[in-house]
Parts: sequence; C-alpha cells; structure tokens
Amino acid sequence: MLDLTPKEVSERKALRINPAKTCQPVGAIYAALGVHKCMPHSHGSQGCCSFHRMYLTRHFKEPAIAASSSFTEGSSVFGGGANIKASVKNIFDMYKADIIAVHTTCLSETIGDDLNSFIQEIDIPEGKYVVHTNTPSYVGSHVTGFGNMISGFIKYLAKSTKVSNGKLNIMPGFVNPGDMREMKRLADLMGASYIMLPDTSGVLDAPMTGHYDMYPRGGTKIEDIISMGDSKITFALGELTCEAPANTLEKKCGVPYKTMPLPMGVAATDAYIMALSQFTKNEVPYEIEEERGQLVDIMLDGHPYFHNKSVAIYGDPDTVLGITALVLEMGMIPKYIVTGTPGDAFNKKAEELFEQAGVTGCVAKAAGDLFELHQWIKNDPVDVMIGGTHGKHIARAEDIPLVRAGFPILDRYVHSMMAIVGYKGAIRLVELILTALMDRQDRDCNEEDMEMIM
Repeated sequence: MLDLTPKEVSERKALRINPAKTCQPVGAIYAALGVHKCMPHSHGSQGCCSFHRMYLTRHFKEPAIAASSSFTEGSSVFGGGANIKASVKNIFDMYKADIIAVHTTCLSETIGDDLNSFIQEIDIPEGKYVVHTNTPSYVGSHVTGFGNMISGFIKYLAKSTKVSNGKLNIMPGFVNPGDMREMKRLADLMGASYIMLPDTSGVLDAPMTGHYDMYPRGGTKIEDIISMGDSKITFALGELTCEAPANTLEKKCGVPYKTMPLPMGVAATDAYIMALSQFTKNEVPYEIEEERGQLVDIMLDGHPYFHNKSVAIYGDPDTVLGITALVLEMGMIPKYIVTGTPGDAFNKKAEELFEQAGVTGCVAKAAGDLFELHQWIKNDPVDVMIGGTHGKHIARAEDIPLVRAGFPILDRYVHSMMAIVGYKGAIRLVELILTALMDRQDRDCNEEDMEMIM
C-alpha cells in the first residue's frame, strides 16, 4: 500500500501526512471517563462526538460513552448556548450522571462560545456538577486535550481547607487502564495513601457481568477530586502531559508538584519508587526489588539478540520517551523517534536521553508524521518498529517487525489491560521486542542455521 512513498525528503510546514496524533477532544473524553459516574459531553456536532467515541472504542474494545450538544446550522451561526442548556438537563434526567465534563470542538471554538457563562446560567441539580475545558482540535493533540480536561476538573472542583489529608495526588499521564493499575499497585506496595486523577481502570477494562452498566465501578470519585487541594504533593507522571494540570492545582490550592517521566524501564521506575519511598518514609519491599532484579536478569539474558539493533519509535510524547529510555537501557539504538504532538520540550528531552546513553546519529521530531518517518526508514532502515497500529503499513511495505505499544492499537486485543509501566511492564515490553527480533531471525536464517535452542 505504501510502496510508492518517495525516498527524497521534502520540507513540509503546513501539511501533515498520516499524523502520529489525533485531536484534543479524544483525550478530553478519555480523561472524563476516568471520573466515576461522569458523562463526557462534546459541545459541537454529533459527527465530531461519533468520531471521538469510535476512536476510543476501537482502541479499548469497550464502549466509550459521550453526549453531544448536536449543533445544527443555526447553532453554528448563532451559538450553542441553548443546546448546552438543554443537553445538561437531558443528561441529568435521562442518564443519571453525577457530573458532566464538557469539552469544546473546532466548531464551538471557532464561533467563540463562552461555556463558562453558559454553565453559570444553567440550573444544576443539587449534588450534581458541570465542568468544562477548551479543546480546539486545531491546536495540540489528544494528549493536550487530556491534560486540559484534568485542569478543568481541578479548576471547578479542587478545594483547599488548609487541613492536610496526608495524601499523594497521582496524575498518571495518557496511559492505558492496565498502566494505571500497575502504578497504583506499586503505590499500594509502598504504603502510599493517594488519589489518582484520572483513573480509567475499572472503567475501560471493566469485566463482563452479563448486563450493561453505563457507569462501571472504576473512576476517581468526585469527593476525591475536591480533596486533592488538601494533599501534600502531586506526582505529575508524564512530564509533557501532566505538568500543566499539576501546575493548575498548585496555583489554585498551593499543592506542590513533582514532575517525572512515565515509570517505564529501570531508571524511570526507580525514580517513581524512590519518590514514593520519600513520600511514605517506607523502605522498598522485597516484592518490588525482586521484580526489578527479574527485569535486569531478562535484559542481560536477551542482550545478544537486541544489542545495537536499531529501532523507530512513534506515538504519544511521554510514551515514546519512556520506550526510548527502555531500549537505550537494553543496548538498542533509537534511530528515529517521532510524536505528532507539537512542542520543543520533546526534542530536548530526547536529546538528553541520547546524550546520557552516549549514542549518536539518532533523530527526534515533535509535530512529525509517519510519512516522513517512512521516508527516513527508506533511506536508512531499522531492525524493528515500536508504536501503534498506524505504522503497520510502513512495517509491511519495508518488511520490518512491528511491536505494538502505546496508542492507538486498533487491530489487536488485550493490550490496554497489560501494563508497559513499572518493572513488570518493562518485562512485558522487553519480551515483545525480543520475540519480534527472534522470530525475524528464525524466519530469515538459512535452513542449516535454524536453531531449536536460542
């Protein structure tokens, strides 16, 4: 399908081909689904909302609920104030939500709807809440929308009573439910009392019960979001995703924050564990030390197969940086790393990782796309690709093994339940990379070189 992609790279400033991102509302809906009994609400047309729900449903293989203001031609000209007021009443009456999280779309942003004023004019039932954030699709990416929605919850709900609750706030970054579960498991083992916002575990990985439950058991409770203003500190995991909402909480309630990379690989997970230890004043239990030792052992065992192998990594910025850190620890060369999310901080942090590992000749690009990545690979191939489903046609065209990790993965199952963070997540990712490389060796070797034991 992509066999005709040209090798010659042309400078493109205004055009993106096969972008490694999607639009802000997708991230806003995902963040809202991580709050218990929350109905995400798209202030725009039904078509926008349908696309965003479809995108999330195809990745998680679970229904991603969301409502819409259902703009018509009239709403697009005269504004959607009447629409949002009717929508809020209908959602509380029909869908029994406890909170509605409104995000904007290109349409409502372009006409300049003032959602803050609209919400103030709505007669909200007692004990119910409506929050909003601005998520214009022509700025940033789904990762930006995710962070903006977290900020929206904090702006409307978080309060400081000046009496500490003794808890830790964890903002997990744009990761799968399985990753959030792993972050919580490690925090539990360290004896931390915490509030995670958002928390999609138990929502988008809910079990089959035999009946449809619009609001599964998971998600951050509203009272916990309110209480975040009394916490001791916030851990913003995923520096490029969660620093902004953590900063919002600090400005509003005075809660200090610590930014850290996603706990992927040895060093980044070490940093997360030690930060938890510093918060709880507890020693690291043997169970966690054992997992770390298992990871290091597996990396040593597989070293002959992945040492100096080149890799192309693409996807969300914090996830790409996390995988880059892991493959560098494995002794691989991250020749190309690309994110569709704009921001010079990505390039800077990537260069820091390259410098720390002492590797040269690697390329990092924010606001990039998969067309250009394909052109780079055509000029100088890699041994393996790591990223979401949208890279599979490049992998097929260039006959390169593809390890699926990150978002979105539309053509496989189970991935969203399986962590790639923490030591256990790193073990899984190392196994996936090793299997891809060893399968390729088996496939390509001569008959007489086919080994039973590797």
